[in-house]
Amino acid sequence: MNKAARIAVYPGTFDPITNGHIDIITRSLRMFDRVIVAIAVNAAKTPLFSLEERIGLIQTCFAANERVEIDTTSGLIVNYVVSKNACAIVRGLRAVSDFDYELQLALMNRKLERRVETVFLMTGFRWIYISSSIIKDAARYGGDISGMVPAHVLAALRAKFGR
Repeated sequence: MNKAARIAVYPGTFDPITNGHIDIITRSLRMFDRVIVAIAVNAAKTPLFSLEERIGLIQTCFAANERVEIDTTSGLIVNYVVSKNACAIVRGLRAVSDFDYELQLALMNRKLERRVETVFLMTGFRWIYISSSIIKDAARYGGDISGMVPAHVLAALRAKFGR
């Protein structure tokens, strides 16, 4: 592992990226030299936004920050982390139910690769109730999600749902 640069990977589907995700990425940059936002390709999920659209939405959020890299991955995230010479996986937690699932993943990743740590960050209180799924559902039915996602994501959601 490259000890010179502290690199973390923040995996997720980011369909779409929310202010909660942005909060986790921004706070991760206080601990790591670089954060790779790894958009996970999951055949079991049918995302609203294409992979290219999700990349574009995230790039717009961090265009001015050279310490944030956007990439895609499929397969075991721990293998991806090792391939990028990263030392940690960053995960955001909103509730106790998140912790139960995330702990299981972290323990499995630790078993598969002892050099990779998992770092849990509590979601900022302002964002504790939102998820990409909840955002999409609210937007689908015309709910006001302004302030929960960046303006360009709000516009993209409105375009998807014809609003």
